[in-house]
Amino acid sequence: MNNIKQTFSIKDLENLCGVKAHTIRIWEKRYNLLTPNRTTTNIRTYNLKNLQKLLNVTYLVNSGYKISRISKLNEQEINEYVRSIVSDNSTKSQAINSFKIAMLNYDLELFLGTYEQLEQKRNFRQIFTDVFIPLLKEIGLLWQTDTINPAHEHFITNLIKQKLLLNIEKLQYSKPTKKDKAFVLFLPENEIHELGLLYVNYEILLHGYRAIYLGPSIPLDSLPTMLSFHDRTVFVSYFTIKPEKDNILKYVEDFNKIVCSERTSEFWMLGKQIMHISKTSASNHRYFDSISTLISDL
Repeated sequence: MNNIKQTFSIKDLENLCGVKAHTIRIWEKRYNLLTPNRTTTNIRTYNLKNLQKLLNVTYLVNSGYKISRISKLNEQEINEYVRSIVSDNSTKSQAINSFKIAMLNYDLELFLGTYEQLEQKRNFRQIFTDVFIPLLKEIGLLWQTDTINPAHEHFITNLIKQKLLLNIEKLQYSKPTKKDKAFVLFLPENEIHELGLLYVNYEILLHGYRAIYLGPSIPLDSLPTMLSFHDRTVFVSYFTIKPEKDNILKYVEDFNKIVCSERTSEFWMLGKQIMHISKTSASNHRYFDSISTLISDL
């Protein structure tokens, strides 16, 4: 329990709940909504209970409730209101809030319970695109602002990865229905951020194609043997931090020299690093600014 984050600054609450610090202070002063502790230098600090309450209050405000009305409710009544108004359209934001609490508490049961509730109304594809992708974007911002630490991020991303792997395995038992091309998915050397590529793998299998997933940190010189996989082998990679800005153009040129020395093959690329590539470099290179744009071309 000592590893669980117990104390939050008002800036942490702003980052986690999406409510400006100025607004939080007004809610405290005018409506006595939260009761923070104060340091010896009179700086506000909040506990996990404060955070949970503010997440629920924010949810109600975003659902159209007036803060003046919410402030008259006790915590149990606030929780009951949240449960009563959760619909298919609003489940997304409530689930993201629950996953954030699970992350901060390293709470496996809350993660699994929230996921099971989502499964009752959504398939895995909808859960990943509607909930997990926005959640991961928020986590990236929380990490950058020091609201969470790397342990929090690793905890939640590994749980998401487990769900992704389980759903990929289910698809792998089905025989491919589309045979005009096949895919080889890999990450460059020293690139370890594979959630995006794993989801691309899931979509490729869902669309009925055959795929080989090689995973992180694959040297280019190990790829030419994969050309025998199919007459039209499409390589797919996801550049999050590697190759670096100054090396990325050389990397895609090396792909052609090393992998396509005997037979040209398509190379599909995603990730924030592709913004540093001249998109006119080679006819067999394709660049996608998002997973959804790649999916639309499958």
